[in-house]
Amino acid sequence: MVKRVAVTGAAGQIGYSLLPRIAAGEVFGPDTPVILQCLELTPALGFLKGVAMELEDCAFPLLKGIVCSDDPRVAFADADLALLVGSKPRSAGMERKDLLLENGPIFTGQGQALADVARSDVRVVVVGNPCNTNCLIAMNNAKKIPAQNWSAMTQLDHNRATAQLAQKAGVDSTDVEGVVIWGNHSNTQFPDWQHATIGGKAAADVIGDVPWLKDVFIPCVQERGKAIIEARGKSSAMSAGSSALDHARYLFQGTPKGQWTSMAVASDGSYGVPEGLMCSVPVTCPGDGSFEVVRDLEFSDFGRGKFQTSIDELVGERDTVQALLG
Repeated sequence: MVKRVAVTGAAGQIGYSLLPRIAAGEVFGPDTPVILQCLELTPALGFLKGVAMELEDCAFPLLKGIVCSDDPRVAFADADLALLVGSKPRSAGMERKDLLLENGPIFTGQGQALADVARSDVRVVVVGNPCNTNCLIAMNNAKKIPAQNWSAMTQLDHNRATAQLAQKAGVDSTDVEGVVIWGNHSNTQFPDWQHATIGGKAAADVIGDVPWLKDVFIPCVQERGKAIIEARGKSSAMSAGSSALDHARYLFQGTPKGQWTSMAVASDGSYGVPEGLMCSVPVTCPGDGSFEVVRDLEFSDFGRGKFQTSIDELVGERDTVQALLG
């Protein structure tokens, strides 16, 4: 059965990294054909046409069609998966509160359009920042779509944390399991090593340097995006696109047996997170588009304090956009 994948901001850097990998079968597997339904702002439709031409020139066997539009009701029609990548970037001097209010109407409209024209079982992944609260806005303006069908991407932070632990331990990233990203996709997030293992042993024991974990590892993950911008003069589009693919692939092909990943999902009240708040927690995915929150992980006092700081930020963001929550 052909799967329809809607991608917003499709002519941007992340979209450019993301689209060919979807077309190659990385989300649904090597036997599932896809139609790409690309949304862009009207002034960017020319650029989007060029992206579509390149996709055609790749002659992907699984790519059965490309839709290019500036109308969300066209791009979201009958979508099985919607990747909401496009958002207004933060400009110099802009506060996070201002960014939330600038992006709010975009995600209000996209939520309404998804509810109107997407499949009733569509899965929606919000990548555009501030992704947790953008997702909250869209979800609350799409009441027809169940809350469990929505998630926001903290997979990039999860991958960054995994890579940093692997580099410190001098091992391959596949040797690291059990990292958790708690909270917001912002510099208040808590990259948690306390449940992680490296080669089957506790990460803290393998690293053997708690001050590094607290004072270097955490801020490195929290500020990695900023460091990449400073290094290359542009945002981390390649890693963001790859992480969005990981997130979607886990939803539709499952997390590896015995492992979890991190996703921002609507809280059910567990871990002391206010119900309904879009908060990153550890999840497992069976591969049918759903997820299950990993329960009963314990925190140190240090970890609980870090997580609470991020929860408090998310509550503040929710309060800022309260008028947009339907």
